[in-house]
Amino acid sequence: MNIPIWTGTSTFAIGQTPFGFYDNQLDFQTDSDKVSDFCARRLGYPIADVELQSGSFYTAFEEAITIYGNELYAYKVRENYLSLEGASSDTTPNGQLVSPNLASIVRISEQYGVEAGVGGNVTWYKGAIHLTASQQTYNMNDWAEANADLAANDSIELKRIFYEPSPAGTRIYSGAGTGMLGLMNAFGWGNQTFAVNALMMPLNYDLQVMQAIELNRQIRRSNYSFELINNNLKIFPIPTSGGHLFFEYIKKSERNNPYSNGTDLITNVGEVPFSNPDYNKINSIGRQWIFEMTLAIAKEMLGYIRGKYSTIPIPNADVTLNQSDLLSSATADRAALIERLRAYFDETSRDKLLERRSLEGDYLEKELNKVPYTIFIG
Repeated sequence: MNIPIWTGTSTFAIGQTPFGFYDNQLDFQTDSDKVSDFCARRLGYPIADVELQSGSFYTAFEEAITIYGNELYAYKVRENYLSLEGASSDTTPNGQLVSPNLASIVRISEQYGVEAGVGGNVTWYKGAIHLTASQQTYNMNDWAEANADLAANDSIELKRIFYEPSPAGTRIYSGAGTGMLGLMNAFGWGNQTFAVNALMMPLNYDLQVMQAIELNRQIRRSNYSFELINNNLKIFPIPTSGGHLFFEYIKKSERNNPYSNGTDLITNVGEVPFSNPDYNKINSIGRQWIFEMTLAIAKEMLGYIRGKYSTIPIPNADVTLNQSDLLSSATADRAALIERLRAYFDETSRDKLLERRSLEGDYLEKELNKVPYTIFIG
């Protein structure tokens, strides 16, 4: 079977590439034949035959653009993943400016908020136990099994217990031991509300009185307190009558759950929904890299084709094909191109650009320091 090879011309039409990623893009249609001619000439045509067809060059061209897009968007993912993680996977980030945010850091700090009781992402539930006169210790595990609606192998952790006396502020104006009643009578206000005293006394006086009341409870009386060990709650003083003790708790399964609620979210670098690049928008720097990568891929394809026969017999001699030279050159070219592209992207990363701008500021400051200062005479 006589398979036609490169004839020197080609005419691109939609559907001649394996995937058709860029077939409908005008610049791709225009450049396809130009790139084919460029690669064929670099491979020796018309001095030597090139055992490739136009479809081979189109395939190499499409692959080169895709490699460029993969490298570009892999760099963008590395640069912005902390801001992209947890975002919607339904939105394509192509052509959009990714604004850095603190979402990942906030998700970490929420755990501290849970433990400190100042926020977070774990629900605090409310509960209450019935106090029994003369009973000091209460098993909270028994209460949880009966009341907390727990799943199998789950348990609770108490976060706040409301077992304390009435606030000291409610006793400031009782008049006991403070001389307030006599003072009010002396001014003729004995029949007025105690709130009037707030106008008579400075604020620091109220603070000292509240501290005195609280200190009195701690030293002279059995202060309200509790001890919690292994979910056994021991309260002080021992209750003398019934009542209810209120508390707040969390379910350990909810705190230990590492998964955030939500669907269709970006959870790993493989789910960032970048699509293939728009060839029409790739600048001349990127296109030149793509042309060179297309040539390297075409060179590799030609090397494999020529490797089918190492020599071709002709009258009185043999023609040795250059398969090994083509493959080694193609491998070296591809590796060099990838390394060059990655270095280019790294040099334009956010940290490198900020570092360069900082250096520019330092050099500018040194340069300005050499400018003579104007002496002002008023």
